[in-house]
Amino acid sequence: MAPCGTLQTRHREGNQGTKAVGRYRRWIIIPAFNEEETIGAVVEHCRALGDFAVVVVDDASSDSTRRQALLHGARVLPLPIRLGAWGATQTGLRYAVCHGCEVAVTLDGDGQHDPRDIPRLLEPLYKGTADLVIGSCPERGSHARRAAWTLFRFLTDLPVLDLTSGYRAYNRKTACLLASRQATLLDYQDIGVLLLAQSAGLRIREVPVKMAPRRNGISRVFQNWGAVLWYLLYSGCIGISKRVYFPKREMKSCPPPPNRGAQS
Repeated sequence: MAPCGTLQTRHREGNQGTKAVGRYRRWIIIPAFNEEETIGAVVEHCRALGDFAVVVVDDASSDSTRRQALLHGARVLPLPIRLGAWGATQTGLRYAVCHGCEVAVTLDGDGQHDPRDIPRLLEPLYKGTADLVIGSCPERGSHARRAAWTLFRFLTDLPVLDLTSGYRAYNRKTACLLASRQATLLDYQDIGVLLLAQSAGLRIREVPVKMAPRRNGISRVFQNWGAVLWYLLYSGCIGISKRVYFPKREMKSCPPPPNRGAQS
């Protein structure tokens, strides 16, 4: 995992006027790439929930995503090069862990996920019945995507209906694992991340949510047949290799969040 001091100083510019993130224990992380049309509304809805640190990780967008996020009150982490959806998400998780988060929620910047469902995602974490909660909406998938999910469930033995949902909630232990180097080389946030969590003995649970159609742009995973074939090959190889060759292992202890004033 990258040194926390590096992350704390690198992204300090351009966030004047935001509250000190150290006081927050609940974080909302929004990876975004060219989402200028929707990111403002997403940030507003997230901030309306109350005491959350709302962070947008701008994945080297070529439009005004960063500016719109700042204008609507988010803290923005601008990436100099594109890391993809998982790279941007992991950047946000590392930043949150370094600043003392106890729970973190990730959701897309395109408006598909309703932030009003966040309390429902956090409930199993607060009750101690799950370590990672997925906002699940399997009916949104096409027939081809559902067929791919069925194949991946068979290959990986993951008891998850919606394998590709980026709407997730993590307790601190899970956030620490996903912020670590073990998760850095993953290209996608679905199969590899879930298998890593499962191999560490973390409890995964799904909570049904509704998802709106994408308002603009196209999926970065399913944008063309070449991308789809690469995703299927990559995820299939991960699913087979992790299930066969990697037994469950003990997870390294996660440092407690620093005491930085009032807790949320």
